[in-house]
Amino acid sequence: MIGRVIVLDEIEGRKAAALVVDGVLSELLIDPVDDTPLTGAIYRAVADRPMKGMGGMFVKLPGGESGFLRQTDGLAPGQRLLVQVTGPSEPGKALPVTSRLLFKGKLAIVTPGAAGINISRRIKDEAVRDDLQAVADAAMEGADPQLGLIVRSAAEAAEPEDLANEIGELREVCAAMLADLDGGPELLLEGASAQDTAWRDWSDPAPDEVVEGGFADLGVLEMIDAMRGPRVDLGVGHMMVEPTRALVAVDVNTGSDTSPAASLKVNIAAARDLPRQLRLRGLGGQVVVDFAPMAKKDRAILDQVIKAAFRAEGGEATLAGWTTLGLYELTRKRDRLPLAGLLPAAGA
Repeated sequence: MIGRVIVLDEIEGRKAAALVVDGVLSELLIDPVDDTPLTGAIYRAVADRPMKGMGGMFVKLPGGESGFLRQTDGLAPGQRLLVQVTGPSEPGKALPVTSRLLFKGKLAIVTPGAAGINISRRIKDEAVRDDLQAVADAAMEGADPQLGLIVRSAAEAAEPEDLANEIGELREVCAAMLADLDGGPELLLEGASAQDTAWRDWSDPAPDEVVEGGFADLGVLEMIDAMRGPRVDLGVGHMMVEPTRALVAVDVNTGSDTSPAASLKVNIAAARDLPRQLRLRGLGGQVVVDFAPMAKKDRAILDQVIKAAFRAEGGEATLAGWTTLGLYELTRKRDRLPLAGLLPAAGA
């Protein structure tokens, strides 16, 4: 399977989407089993109690649920506000939310409270940027001055009319939400499903093909199965990715070849694939990597590979570096439900 292919299907009765790039699973989204709030959902909430030691505040959500909000400037207990889900909650913890709302479309994002019109920096052609700026200016005419707009890179290949229409639709939804502060906690806007997210966020660069109902035919099920167990084959060795209650443990092994050259080679392969493995498995928090034994002088090489891999990933990760025991530590933001929670482990 050569090229960039979006595959839409169902798995275990739930909608799912996969992005396969040159035969490698690059993205995977599966709708949750229950009514777990999806990232992007918007709630009318009520400020509850501040948590000074944690630098935030709990907010009341529908059904007696709680959210945890970090932006608390000027916010008093009992005050109504709109919040948006930023990711999944850990078991037993409040749902992470933000008061900085984003109304996302395929071509644009409306940003209340963040004024200004910004064109994606990925669009380099100045003439195209000028054209998009003109369309955006016209579409935002008469808007609240505190309402901002981001023109996404996918707009470069879109018709001006399509961009203008989408901005208008997003403005309408945004205005309706911002005016709906009366009443108790309530879900106002559901988050995007797996397939809706795929259509919205995987369109740039444009896919070479979109296939519906092709998980089995295109080998996607086998790719998913490979993610359901801890072992990741790297060609020159393997790594084991195993989440525990406290952290994610990663163990890198060379196999039968224990030479210094083999260790560096497998460590580089593991470092390059680690961001993808964590993302597809839905793993975050503290990650501790036990790389294959190698000379300390080679750590500088591996450091550069790790930094480049996570920089290209684009997610929120903090690379803490090497411990005194020779382990490598990092943290990664949890941005989706763990795959193990969506699907049982292989052989279970």
